[in-house]
Amino acid sequence: MFAVFSSWLRCVKECLEDIWEVTGTRLLTENSSLIHKVTQLIWNNAESPVEGVSEFVYNSFRVLLEIYSLECERFSDTEKPLYTSLLQRVIALPWQAKAKYFPLCALIPYLGTGKVLEHFTELPRHLLNCLSTNYLSPCASEVYKTMIQRQRQELCAEADHTLLETELAQEWARHWLDTLSVALTSEVTLLQNNTSSYLLPWTLRTFPAAFKVLTASFSLSSPGHLRAWVTLLSAQRMVTTGPLPLEGTVLEKLRLGLHSLDDAVRLGALGFLCCSPKTNQALTQLELGLLKEFLPLNLTCDSSPFRQLLQAAMKKALVRIRESCLACLRKGKANSRKGENSMESMEPVSVLSQGVEFVEWLVQLAVSSLAPGLNFQRKKTALLLLAAVLETCTDSWTPDKKKGQPPENMCALINWSRERGRWDFFTEANLLVLLGCLHDSTNEIRELTAELLVKFFPLCFPETLTAALLEHAGKAMRSPRVQEAQAGAIMMKIVYQKSETLSSLLENNCKERNDSAQDVKSVSFLLYLLCELDDHCITAARDMLQAARTRPIHGVITALQKYLVEVPDALISIQKATTNGQGILSRLVETVRKISLFLLGVLYGNQSNSAEEQEAPPSFADMGNAIQSLITQGRGLEQQDGGDAVLLSEEHSLILTCCWVSVKEIGILLGNLVEKALAPPTATTGSLLSIEDLQTIAKVFQEILLKCRHWGAVEGCCVGFTKFCSVLLNHHNPDMKAIPRRMLEQGLSVLNTPRSSSVTRRAAGLPMLILCIIAGEEASKSRPLLARSMSVVLEIAGTPLPDDWDQTLDLQQVCAVHILQTLVRGSGLGVAMLQFATAMTILSLKALSSPCWAMRNAAIQLFSALCARMLGQRRSRHDSSAQNGMSPAAFFTHYPELKGFLLQELQRAGDPGQGSGEGRLHLFPSLHSVLTLLARLQPGVEDEARSLSVFLDPLLQLAGSPIHAVRVMAAKALVAMVSPSEQKTVLLRLVDELPGRKTPCSHNHLHGQLLQIEALLARALDTNELQPDAMQSLVLQFESKSWLVMSSKQCPLIRSACLRVATMLIRNCSQSFVEHLQEVLVKELHTPTCRLQLGSAVFRQAAARFLCDEAVRTGPAEQADQASQLLMMEDPDIRLAVVSWITEGRRWKCTRMWNVLKKRLKDNLQTVLEERNGEYLKVYLEAFVVMTGVTDREGQIRGCPVLSEGPAPLSEPDSGECVETLLSMLERAQSSPDLLSHALCAASLLLADSTDAALLERWCELLERYSDPDSTETLRLAAARSLQLVGVTLVHKTLNTPAPRPSLARRLVNTGVYLLQDEDPRVRGEAAKFASLVNSLWRKLPGERSCLHFQSSKGLLCLLELLLQEFGAGRETLELFLSHLPGSDMGSVLQELEEAESVSLYEQDEANVFAEPAAIAQLLLPYLLQLIEKMAFSSDHRESVAHWITTNAAGILQNVGCCKLWCSRGAAAAPGPLSALGCPRLHSAVTALFVRATVLLHAMEILGEEQAAGTGTGCTPQRLRLELEETHRLLTRHGVFIPLLRL
Repeated sequence: MFAVFSSWLRCVKECLEDIWEVTGTRLLTENSSLIHKVTQLIWNNAESPVEGVSEFVYNSFRVLLEIYSLECERFSDTEKPLYTSLLQRVIALPWQAKAKYFPLCALIPYLGTGKVLEHFTELPRHLLNCLSTNYLSPCASEVYKTMIQRQRQELCAEADHTLLETELAQEWARHWLDTLSVALTSEVTLLQNNTSSYLLPWTLRTFPAAFKVLTASFSLSSPGHLRAWVTLLSAQRMVTTGPLPLEGTVLEKLRLGLHSLDDAVRLGALGFLCCSPKTNQALTQLELGLLKEFLPLNLTCDSSPFRQLLQAAMKKALVRIRESCLACLRKGKANSRKGENSMESMEPVSVLSQGVEFVEWLVQLAVSSLAPGLNFQRKKTALLLLAAVLETCTDSWTPDKKKGQPPENMCALINWSRERGRWDFFTEANLLVLLGCLHDSTNEIRELTAELLVKFFPLCFPETLTAALLEHAGKAMRSPRVQEAQAGAIMMKIVYQKSETLSSLLENNCKERNDSAQDVKSVSFLLYLLCELDDHCITAARDMLQAARTRPIHGVITALQKYLVEVPDALISIQKATTNGQGILSRLVETVRKISLFLLGVLYGNQSNSAEEQEAPPSFADMGNAIQSLITQGRGLEQQDGGDAVLLSEEHSLILTCCWVSVKEIGILLGNLVEKALAPPTATTGSLLSIEDLQTIAKVFQEILLKCRHWGAVEGCCVGFTKFCSVLLNHHNPDMKAIPRRMLEQGLSVLNTPRSSSVTRRAAGLPMLILCIIAGEEASKSRPLLARSMSVVLEIAGTPLPDDWDQTLDLQQVCAVHILQTLVRGSGLGVAMLQFATAMTILSLKALSSPCWAMRNAAIQLFSALCARMLGQRRSRHDSSAQNGMSPAAFFTHYPELKGFLLQELQRAGDPGQGSGEGRLHLFPSLHSVLTLLARLQPGVEDEARSLSVFLDPLLQLAGSPIHAVRVMAAKALVAMVSPSEQKTVLLRLVDELPGRKTPCSHNHLHGQLLQIEALLARALDTNELQPDAMQSLVLQFESKSWLVMSSKQCPLIRSACLRVATMLIRNCSQSFVEHLQEVLVKELHTPTCRLQLGSAVFRQAAARFLCDEAVRTGPAEQADQASQLLMMEDPDIRLAVVSWITEGRRWKCTRMWNVLKKRLKDNLQTVLEERNGEYLKVYLEAFVVMTGVTDREGQIRGCPVLSEGPAPLSEPDSGECVETLLSMLERAQSSPDLLSHALCAASLLLADSTDAALLERWCELLERYSDPDSTETLRLAAARSLQLVGVTLVHKTLNTPAPRPSLARRLVNTGVYLLQDEDPRVRGEAAKFASLVNSLWRKLPGERSCLHFQSSKGLLCLLELLLQEFGAGRETLELFLSHLPGSDMGSVLQELEEAESVSLYEQDEANVFAEPAAIAQLLLPYLLQLIEKMAFSSDHRESVAHWITTNAAGILQNVGCCKLWCSRGAAAAPGPLSALGCPRLHSAVTALFVRATVLLHAMEILGEEQAAGTGTGCTPQRLRLELEETHRLLTRHGVFIPLLRL
């Protein structure tokens, strides 16, 4: 229809001359019916969810404007009123409406930018709102681009001389500088990112001189300005060809950006370094140095987008390095042919060597970051960097990629590098390190590692390594732990792809030989895995418990899936290698079918019928009994009746995991196998799967989905089943197409089959079975399966329940509704389900009146799914943003039948004859859902046809509903149904209808009216749609009804609602009204009341908050003091309201209220501590910390004298008592973590200026205690916050006091070091702020720079440097550094490695999974060497070094010898290198050992041989060096990589 409409408009445009000649008049006039109908059609369909409609609408609007323009020219109409009227209509639309922006872009060329900005003053603000919303960002970008391009054209055309770029930029700045500055410095990440991506590039291209204008508007006063500056710098680099000099303040700011705490700032600075308009522009030595400084500190970032963007930026840098190096090679060859030998000819060699060295350094950094024991973040980033290097700096060709292939002369660069001992990426040591990553517990690391090994490493591994890897993979594949079994499966796939002698290796491990004509490894490998699978099946049939421990099946299934599906030519190789390829796969399918039946049978237990004959899945209780029976048999015990266990036993978990994971993996294997076998090129050479095989696979899927209750297994199985159905339904063979269709009919027939089991949660797997089949249909066709299914399911769902329905049995109607919900939620169907939305909505709303709870439950779930599908998915429960809805007019245009139905439901519920009466309450179950749907529609669209006015009276009547939730939702729905032009009328009507003092009224109706006034008024104030005269009228009417809030005899809930309305109107109310209201409220709060009165607490809390807001708004000291006295009230509700107000809005900053409330909180603290009211005390302490922790300059942290003056010292007499009480509470640790966290921060603030050494010692011990990883996140965060609040001051005093307390400051800095390694990024962020502030004070940085915080890794370096430089070269500092090293007892570590592996299902995680003992040991090494050197050259501490050598040398030497002996045993001896590759304890111990040994060697060399010999070690420095070098060489050969060893 819209294509025809668009074509008709184009034809009208082409035939205008003929139309004018025939009619003799204009076709389009402002008030003509034609223009009205055309514009209304465009407006109603501008936001159509149907694909392609919006594009036709946009094009039609542009053609319409062109037609009107041509007519105005023909008939000399200079005013062109239609443009202005259309602009006004655009302005009236809410900013959330996508339909607002495309007509605006079309109107700008006709109206001009000046007229648009004159009429549409809110345009810049609306654009910022759009840029904060992803789906509207392209619209805002298009409007902005059109505006500034048109603006430049207008400026150049109107000027009487050629304007300079600076003059043009100044004109741009007059309209847009504030908008861009606000957006680029915003704390809203989405707004900042979208502005930098959309608006900034167009600005710099259109007005090049705008760069200097924008730069001048940014300073380093806040992190937001630094982020904006870095973003601007990066954008400027991409739009200009010339280089930007890195020197002076630019370089200083760039370094600050590279180390900023804000991820976005660091990424922006990195992007500036890496990006360039020319790909062959070499990176300078300074830029390479900055990258070397940046990358090691950013390997552990938690943000996944940060890691992806880091890799993308480094790819760009590597491409620049590669291309510049290749250019240098070409230039060098040309110079050598010419015989030139000048300094100019040496420059390419320098650029070449710098680039090659950087790539070599980057590979070493990545490989060293893959060791076991390092955290996930570091490994993932390292693998991404390694992938970037291998993709850009090798000659690996990727056939399926059109872009990104290596240059033709890449081999020349590789050869040049390798001739100089560089770029040997594929050494055996690197290979072993990557093989160690296959042991990782996370799937991401394993998969990415396997991809790198297969894609880039040589085709064949060494034969000895292949044999060891095959054995190790088989062992891991049999592990009951899912992640270990998956690791074994991946290793098996790699063994197959990287071995030439695999067939001979498999002969000794497989009972079944390959008798095919060709001895191809593909068949041998498949037979090996099938033999392994048979072995697992035999073990399971004999003893299920033993199989779950040692042969859990799912590992082999995963290995088969990895091999058959992920290896590119596996099936083709099997097909070519044997004439019986179909037979082998048929055997696999049949074996898998038996396994699935066996596993389902295990869960059915000892029943008379097999699992194949059962119609319904067993209950969870039945499964538990069946598993317990197997456990009892496995133990050789008799079955005993006992009580239900609260926790599952280890054996129970083993069997359950074995069954569910195996069933899930079977579904994934079969689906992927069918997809691969029936797809080209496999299918072109003959099918490997027969029709019988496909039917067997269909039965497996059907049995799993219909007889399995475990949602994880069902969901995993659906992944494969969807592929299975999609392949068959789109296959040319009619027999194959018939298989899923037959399954669908069988699934639908299940709905008509009586069920015998208890109620199945969400109909189990039946809805998923139907969804997967329907989703497999080709989307471009008519979807007959969908139509057939919806017809049957809607018919069954709408069937009335039988009179004798049983709530203990599955009901057909309930299952049908659950199926509908699943189909609506299914992403595979999408828009296709909208054609049935009306019928399903009516069905779900009617089903809410069902007497069956299961039916009502299913109906409300279906209704929720429909709202999400029709209006958009909400990001949170209370989210009402525009992307989650459409306007009422558009909604009822797409679903016209719903309008009458919803209106009928509202009228039925609002009919006075149907309401409550005679003491009875009539319920309408669908009413709340109807109101919810209407409330989610987006208000603000003008209803010219007044088609929505029919909803107003029913909604206004629902204000009197006796149900509170209905009144609330009716108010929200009313907002959506009232158009902007009706807001004033409806508001005045509602306020006018408020009763007088003596007028009888219904409390419910009055409360509902106030809620509706509040909702409408909030909308009007938010959109600024009330004119001053309308606002004045509204205020006068409201003031005349003031008795509703001022009368103490009125209902408290009504008074609360009226007070909220008054709060919204207060700025426009008369002074006398405001003063009278405040007097009444103050008097009310000071009058005792009965707390049992309904709503009393709500009103008194609202009144207290109102008085606090007024004290902030008006500002007089009397009101501030009056509001602060509320903290002294006896009523706990009032006090709680005030302290909650302090913590929530923080509107008191930079007002008189701050000092007044701060003093009151301080004076009253001890009293509150003695009351021991836990909830109130927690909020009170939070308020105390919030107010006392803020300095005179808003937002600054107390205690940083460089930044600001701190609050007055807390030296009142009762401060010591408060501190004692708080410390005692913290030492007992019997309160909640939230309360203890606030208590710790409060105690810290009270101790900031204390000189009591005993109290400070206790506080420091508590800080160390709560910084421990075993503490809760809340307490660790409080410890970090305390360091930031007060620790900065204490450390600063220590550094600047003649008689300092270094031990306390040293312990505080050490606590910061631990918190910077915390697993919670919030804790690390707070600790990083502490480190940044301490560093600023220590180095006496200027105040502007001291406002900027470092990231945690940089902060850690700052604290370590501070410890080294400022806390003396003493034994205490040495012990502090050494305390961070992990243990290095090689004997116990190797003994643990040799012990038999556990068969437990899970292993205990470390308390801090982010901590990296090995990495911190390597990081500490240079500091330890410097410290030892300082101590050795100090006469006071030289003996301490000798004593340390004497105490530790023997143990270090013994452990080095133990390590060397283990390495010397080679791969043949147990435990062998492969089993050690994934051992975190081994790597940490070895790293710590070499750090200690390096420190020992350095100390012995400094002391000299004579003094070192006197320590009794019996070892010279030369001998120790040789031992370490040899051991290090052996370790590297076995994959234990220690790159930072300094010998």
